This record gives sequence, structure tokens and C-alpha cells, in this order.
Amino acid sequence: MDRAPRIMISAGEASGDRLGAGLARALRERRPEIELLGMGGELMREAGVRLLQDASEVAVVGIVEVLSHLPALRRAMGTLTRALDVERPDLLVPIDFPDFNLRLSARAKRFDVPVVYFVSPQIWAWRRGRVHGIGRLVRRMLVLFPFETRFYEQAGVPVNFVGHPVAETAEEIPSREELCGRAGLDPGRRTVALLPGSRRIEIARLASVMLDAAKILQRDRRELQFLVPVAPGLDPAALRQQVAASGLRDCRLHTGDFPAILSVCDAGVVASGTASLQAAVVGMPMVVVYRVGALSHMLGKMLLRVDSVALPNLVAGRRVVPELIQGELRAEAVAAILADYLDRPGTVEEVRRGLREVRQRLGGGGVFERAAELVLAELASGQSR
Repeated sequence: MDRAPRIMISAGEASGDRLGAGLARALRERRPEIELLGMGGELMREAGVRLLQDASEVAVVGIVEVLSHLPALRRAMGTLTRALDVERPDLLVPIDFPDFNLRLSARAKRFDVPVVYFVSPQIWAWRRGRVHGIGRLVRRMLVLFPFETRFYEQAGVPVNFVGHPVAETAEEIPSREELCGRAGLDPGRRTVALLPGSRRIEIARLASVMLDAAKILQRDRRELQFLVPVAPGLDPAALRQQVAASGLRDCRLHTGDFPAILSVCDAGVVASGTASLQAAVVGMPMVVVYRVGALSHMLGKMLLRVDSVALPNLVAGRRVVPELIQGELRAEAVAAILADYLDRPGTVEEVRRGLREVRQRLGGGGVFERAAELVLAELASGQSR
């Protein structure tokens, strides 16, 4: 080969951007000359990936919501397909985002570009039949959850469990006093966290019910203070305005220190997704909430093949934390669960035991290092053929 190895990475959401950036850094540490290109966000750009497509233009939630983004998705697919043809990467590494990335993987196959998929699509939750198509497209699957390994092994798809990055983010947590000082919290007061998500559409559906639940708690527990961690890429001003309009007192918005800042919280309400795992690894008792558009929910309910939406419950294989979904998600219901955490130490200890189990199952540090070694092994295997 008369050029440096070239790998395309395709991430379509904020979580994928973080994973892609971690992988990119680990790859460059091992092969500084490697060329990385593809789709992602600012974190991947900073990690040395030449972005052909900005992921923020294609990130969506819900089956129906995808329809309004079809033109942007088609443009992104065209951009990356042309790059597969013209730049001929030696490997494609798609990260989650299955409806887009599985199609991209099929196009890579046409150009004889091997595929190592990093972060399994949640096909174990719904549309399980896709695993056979994945087996035809993917040379190896790298998964973050231990229960995914058996699923792919049974389907004959080469698979490796590399661990989950959230398990290593909480290994060094500053003191309570230091974290409270950074966030403007009183370390002597009890704190409840409100995490409405990292996407604007999630916040539109979840923030108001969380704020209403907080106000219910505040009526009888005036000593409480509230924390809203602001996800990267979100405008704090919009959230601050929503908090002010709600009338909730003693509420602080804070950027950074995530997920460590959750370790100072006595309880919290968390949008379903990676944030629930991040809360789990620092041991914050929580209720996980989920709400999408009515039609998306109806279609999803027909296809769903798991009993839980909360990732900590899926990892544990049992109900560790409560979930409130769609119509169950009411401010009164959220407040009741949070009040139980605040008033019943026995409930808190039981939940924390379950969360410790979740953290253990997610593996130890070195996730990106393990993933990079497997990617480079497949790269070397392909080059030797």
C-alpha cells in the first residue's frame, strides 16, 4: 500500500460522536499515521477525524420524526457513499445509528470495504430479524453490553464485548464539597437531579413534567435544591428560561463535571438513554422516563421485544430502577417515586445495591483501547488478503 491506512467512522448522534472521538484517539495513539474521515460532531473533529458530514444535521428520535429529516439523511448518505467510492477507505466503522449505518454498510460491501460495527444497534430490543442481514454485512461486531454477546453468537456473527465507557468515567470523582462548589449547590442540603435529555425534542417532551414534579416535592420539602445538568451542545439559556418560567426555586443549571456531579444528588429523574447508565455508575437512585410521539410509540410498541426501556434494568436483567413511559409519565408519579427515595433509606440502599451490580457488569476501563486493537486487527487482516 502506497498510502497510510484510511478508516471511515460514521456516527449520527451526540453519543456516537463521543464514542467515535474516543475510538479515534485510541487509533491514533497506536497508528499516528492513520487517516480518519467520516460523519460525526465536534468531538470527533477535535480527535482528528476529517468530517465529510456534520452529524447534527441527521440526528433524530422516533420512527415518525425521521420522515421530516429524510432530505438531510439522503444528502448525508450520498456524501459518504461518494467517499466510499472515491477515497476507498480500508475499513468502515459505523457507530450505532442503525437505520442509516446499516444502509451505509451495504454500500461499503459493494465497494469491497470491510465493516467493523462499533456499538450494536438495539436489534435485540426490536426487529431482531435484522441480525441475519448484519451477519452478511459486518465482519465483526463490537458491543458495549455483556448480554449482547450471546445474541450475536447465536446468530453466528463474530462479536467482542469491549465494555461500556461509562464504567470508567466515575473512577475518580472529586469531593462533594468541590463538586457542589463548582455547581453552586449547598453541600449541606439534599439535592434532586433533573435530566431531561440531550436532544431538543426530548427536552420539549420531558422538561416540563420534571419541573412540575420538582415543584410538588418542594411544597413539603422546602430544604430541597435542584440540579439540571446541561448536556453538551445544548443552549443553557433556553433551559434557564424554562426553569424560570416554571416557578421552581433553588434550581441550578450546570455544565461539565458529568456524570460526577450526579454523585452529590440524593435522587433524580432521568431521560431514558446513556444518561441513565451514567447515573447508575455513580450510584444515584433514579426514575427513568421516556416519551415519544403517539404514532412512534404505537409503532414501537408493536415491534418492541424487551420488557424495559431503562438501560440499567436491561444490563441487570431485572427491574433495578422504576420506569415511567408515555401515559404513565405524570408529574405526580415522578414526585411520588422521588419522595420514596428521599424518605425511605431502605429503598435507596436496595436500589444502590442493584446499581453497583450494573456497574460491575459494564466492565472496567480501557474500552476504547480494546476497541481500537480489534479494529486494527481487522484492518491488518483485510490488508493481508
